Amino acid sequence: MSEQPLTRRELIRNAVGVSAGLTAVVTTETSATAKRAGNKTMRRVPFERRNVVRVGFIGLGGRGSYLFGDLLTLENVQVIAVCDLVASRAEDAAKRAEAAGKKRPETYSGSETSYKKLCERDDLDIIYIATPWNWHVPMALEGMEHGKHVAVEVPAATTLEDCWKLVDTSERTRRHCMMLENCCYGQSEMMVLNMVKAGLFGDITHGEAAYIHNLRGLLLEDAGEGLWRRFPHIQRNGNLYPTHGLGPVANYMDIHRGDRFELIVSMASKEASLTAYRDAHTAPDSTKRKEKYRCGDMNVSMIRTALGRTIMLQHDVVTPRPYDRINLIAGTKGTFRDYPVRLYLDGQVGGEEWTNLDAHREKYEHTLWKSMGDIARKHGGHGGMDFLMNYRVIQCIHEGTAPDLDVYDAAALSASGPLSEMSLARNCSSVKFPDFTRGNWGA
Repeated sequence: MSEQPLTRRELIRNAVGVSAGLTAVVTTETSATAKRAGNKTMRRVPFERRNVVRVGFIGLGGRGSYLFGDLLTLENVQVIAVCDLVASRAEDAAKRAEAAGKKRPETYSGSETSYKKLCERDDLDIIYIATPWNWHVPMALEGMEHGKHVAVEVPAATTLEDCWKLVDTSERTRRHCMMLENCCYGQSEMMVLNMVKAGLFGDITHGEAAYIHNLRGLLLEDAGEGLWRRFPHIQRNGNLYPTHGLGPVANYMDIHRGDRFELIVSMASKEASLTAYRDAHTAPDSTKRKEKYRCGDMNVSMIRTALGRTIMLQHDVVTPRPYDRINLIAGTKGTFRDYPVRLYLDGQVGGEEWTNLDAHREKYEHTLWKSMGDIARKHGGHGGMDFLMNYRVIQCIHEGTAPDLDVYDAAALSASGPLSEMSLARNCSSVKFPDFTRGNWGA
């Protein structure tokens, strides 16, 4: 497997059938990187401290409504303005704020560009973005260009070109761009992170991550995410949703804090399950019957890091199987794997049998879950991890500290998607990760 970057000739020869957007990404990334080298890093840059955090919110559909509800429960947070293409959603959010005892936010709606008016306001500290994937980057850029920090849903971007746009704009405007990767705040994920840092697993060598979630029904709906989330399956073949599983494993491996993703190799199965489900559940005259899906049922990618660690990354949202993010980390002294929780430490009593985390919980449970766990679970949202994610975003601004996840994390985690597409387009050859930190990935 070659580790050399794509040449223009290789790109033209191998990109038959690849979307025009992907072609643009590959041809522009290498030449543009050198021009960005003068930018100043955003690593470890603290927020300006704010006693009251003033929030603008864009996108109040299924996902956005949950995040918005969390913000209404947090102290010293004011949602100043809300925006949604559908006017009734913006109005409902304003009423929810009033019902929660908050000042009514101003509403923006009615046009695909209504969000620009929200971004132009001079009374916002941060803008939350919970919209379809194709809007993440233009909205985040607009927010940063108008002096706002932004917190954007996953994936932050779907092309390498857009990943670089987020990095460049964050560095130039000195505004943070955070990806709202809630799975990094799960109870098991945060506890295992403490155990990794304490050395219980020894020298970390391997991780496994996934997003395996049966979304066939949702993808074919005529409402909500069904209105847009199916179309990447028509346009792309790769790992369409990489960050939920990869985020926690990246934390275990200190990505951008001592290590970095170096290269990726990707393979995909044939496409079969979404077509079969559609044919069994849609009317014979449905326009969906004419759709041709490109994305393989299962995508398996292997990532190698600069320190020689490996990560297996999987994506499958169309086969009938239970939800699974795998969440495995292994080292010289032990292994952890989730779904269900399993732990094995070298020399433990019980021979080859797995144990659980219970014996280690008192010592290694993360302080956020010790202090806020009951409140988080009460608010729900993926077992409480959504609430803790939002709590931490606001806490960092209140305290004037650097965010847990910065623009470089958003770019690298998201980039594994388009890079998997490139690897497949090159007959499963290896493709190098860009170093979005420009060398600033050390501890």
